[in-house]
Amino acid sequence: MSRIAAIKPFGQRIWLDNLSRDLLKSGELARLISEDDIAGVTSNPAIFYKSISSDPLYTGDLAELKKQDLTAEQRYEALVVPDIQATCDLTRAMYDATNGLDGYVSLEVSPTLANDAQGTIDNAKRLWAAINRPNAMIKVPATDAGVIAFEELITSGINVNITLMFNLKHVDNVLTAYIRGLEARAAAGLPVDKVQAVASVFLSRVDSLIDPQLDAIGTPEALALRGTVAKSFVKVAYQHYKGLFQGSRFAALKALGANPQRLLWASTGTKNKAYNDVMYVEDLIGPDTVNTVPDATLALFRDHGNAANTLETGTDAAVQTLVKVRELGINYNLAGEQLQVDGLKQFDEAFAKLLDLTK
Repeated sequence: MSRIAAIKPFGQRIWLDNLSRDLLKSGELARLISEDDIAGVTSNPAIFYKSISSDPLYTGDLAELKKQDLTAEQRYEALVVPDIQATCDLTRAMYDATNGLDGYVSLEVSPTLANDAQGTIDNAKRLWAAINRPNAMIKVPATDAGVIAFEELITSGINVNITLMFNLKHVDNVLTAYIRGLEARAAAGLPVDKVQAVASVFLSRVDSLIDPQLDAIGTPEALALRGTVAKSFVKVAYQHYKGLFQGSRFAALKALGANPQRLLWASTGTKNKAYNDVMYVEDLIGPDTVNTVPDATLALFRDHGNAANTLETGTDAAVQTLVKVRELGINYNLAGEQLQVDGLKQFDEAFAKLLDLTK
């Protein structure tokens, strides 16, 4: 068994944070599924920009699309929707075998709609219909507007990967919106057992923002916290998650067959070379979670990662880490809001570059 596949017995599923036509057609993705038990795939505008701009397998189709009277966004979707469909077809067997737990493939709504709830709903429903696969997931950002859209999409029976979560406000807003969406669906007499959602908490970006602030403070206590804040937040958020989905409110939905939303760890490549290069995987393994991992980090874990139930170890210390950060004058909640804004900007810029390729 590969080191990556060894994570599954601890209740966490590993997804690949990458997608390209070459990955599909070369058989590499099929190999990762077979050998490493990769259970899903995520994409985003930056991933597709890299793929379309560098993978020659897109060149012919893009040239043909440019001859047609289409917008740049329509050409982009005409390129990527078939890739999402093909990936869904590749992972469909595991989706069926796990009764819809595994095998999801994510495609993001237009980042330009991040603060437009109705626009996000319309875009998500259109993409969902275009992909037409039960194991697709539509990615929506966890902005205030995105959370409104997310709730409506859950009520509509659409699988959602809600992204760019950085603080407990984001987590609480998203998890309670999921429950409300299912409650509305159940109240309408609609089945709730096939709806799945993941809530993506971003990690390395947190430490990339907080660590320089700790460096600037410069005390031994501050310096000792470097590289620990994101993981501590995740451990605290996971306890919050458990309390919500093990509570009486969700129990009524569970009796109808509803699935708990799973927390997903994203941005899990270690950016600081001074740190353990697989720490955002190795230190956060636990039940009912997903970790979407970039290729490079996947290779590192395959080489020297260790699988163990680590997510619920050191929970008290994690709480104390966040307390110490606050006592040092760092506003973690405010940092989370800034990180979400920055993340939206990055995706927006990548999407604009994508449309430059296809216009």
